[in-house]
Amino acid sequence: MNNTSVPGGGFRLRLRAAVVGVAISARQPTVSAMENRHRGEPDSLSRITADVVSCVACPRLVAWRERVATDKRASFRNEEYWAKPVPGFGDPGASLLIVGLAPAAHGGNRTGRIFTGDRSGDWLFGALWRAGYSSQPVSVGRDDGLRLTGCYITAAVRCAPPANKPSVDERDRCLPYLARELAVLPRLRVVVALGKFAYDSVCGLLSVRPRPRFGHLAEAASVDPDLVIVCSFHPSQQNTFTGKLTREMFDAVFARARQLGG
Repeated sequence: MNNTSVPGGGFRLRLRAAVVGVAISARQPTVSAMENRHRGEPDSLSRITADVVSCVACPRLVAWRERVATDKRASFRNEEYWAKPVPGFGDPGASLLIVGLAPAAHGGNRTGRIFTGDRSGDWLFGALWRAGYSSQPVSVGRDDGLRLTGCYITAAVRCAPPANKPSVDERDRCLPYLARELAVLPRLRVVVALGKFAYDSVCGLLSVRPRPRFGHLAEAASVDPDLVIVCSFHPSQQNTFTGKLTREMFDAVFARARQLGG
């Protein structure tokens, strides 16, 4: 990998500038403000996680995630819900970054781990296990022993939104977190965008111009010549139950990520 895609290179500096720009437009703390919060130390995944979990920037999403934790599904009535923003999860040395839309109300919002505890997560972790990224094919909770190798999973929006539809403003308030993750993952080669919402968010942060039309296995080049965006249909029940997304189609995404060095 050339020096534009390692910390301190031109690509990472541009991403850092993007974080500041996005934060200002969304009225979120800038990188400098976030670093000052942590005694001036450089940004890191652990600091991003702390900032995500404590975030209360979107009143509608705060109210919804907490309401869901009270109005539980019958099958989860004896469980204590996470009911906070859900941070990213995975290998700090990841070459593959997976970006979803947002946590599920009774999935990640319940378990506290992204894509954990619902059928979309079953599809994702099953595919990652078959591709050699995950230590096990299912993810049921934060203490289930699952480990990711070479892969990091995150989302464009960190709180469960009503009807799985965050607003544009809510997305923009969350984008600084994704930009920070992109900036501190030094070995990234591939970003897999699960669904058009995630694809548009990633393309905006990475200044993809022109932006190829979203489609399953469509690819887009970023400003970093060593970083490629690969599109996938989202593993939602709407797609998997109807056959729009099959197991073979989903496996092909991660096979392609491997080919590209992810």
